[in-house]
Amino acid sequence: MSTTRPLSRTLLKVCGATGPRDIEAAAAAGADCVGLWHGVPGGPSELGADGLAALVAAARPAGLLPVLVTFLADPGTLAEIVRRTGVAWVQLHAYQPPAVVRALREALPAEVGLVKVLHVDEAGGCVERPLIGAYERAGTDLFLLDTATGDGRIGSTGAALDPARLASLLPRLGRPFLLAGGLTAANRPAYEDVVRHHGFRGIDVDTAARDLATGRFGVPEIAALARAWRTGSPVPDPHRLELSR
Repeated sequence: MSTTRPLSRTLLKVCGATGPRDIEAAAAAGADCVGLWHGVPGGPSELGADGLAALVAAARPAGLLPVLVTFLADPGTLAEIVRRTGVAWVQLHAYQPPAVVRALREALPAEVGLVKVLHVDEAGGCVERPLIGAYERAGTDLFLLDTATGDGRIGSTGAALDPARLASLLPRLGRPFLLAGGLTAANRPAYEDVVRHHGFRGIDVDTAARDLATGRFGVPEIAALARAWRTGSPVPDPHRLELSR
């Protein structure tokens, strides 16, 4: 898996860019990766094929790793999107089976990273748990641990992932992972045990990366996430600061 920045520090991925200003804000604030939605029906950050290609082209010169975030499950379609747009990673953010990962791995260049989301519910269950080994053998490079809400929502829900729910899941992972699910600058201390795990590589954030007034990526918000999660020193949540003024 290739990156534009070394994996020796905590990676910060901000998800759901929809325009050039989001790319500029993410780069200026110190993000490493930007998630671009395509094939997420009804998603608030959904991009058409041309919009996806345009933001991939904008992300690379800005030093950001462009990541396709998708619910699509057809390997041929996904491989064509990768070839057309030049995305660096493909994040399978639904319930695609290991066979899709295997077929996609065979269809793509080795340098294109494959990220598979594992969905953790409110009781600590993970529907993909029995398939983790199969996903790894199929060619998954990186897992992403995210919340599945009680009403069935997945992806950029803003719902916090209780770190205690991960205690039985992390030992099963044979690949590194990113953490998602309601992460903020202020709640970094709650995840100390997860951050110390040898497989931890970084975080994936949508809601907390946004300016409340505009709904777009905000430089202060993303910079606060970078400081808190890379240094381990929490800073006040910029959203709370905004509300207290």
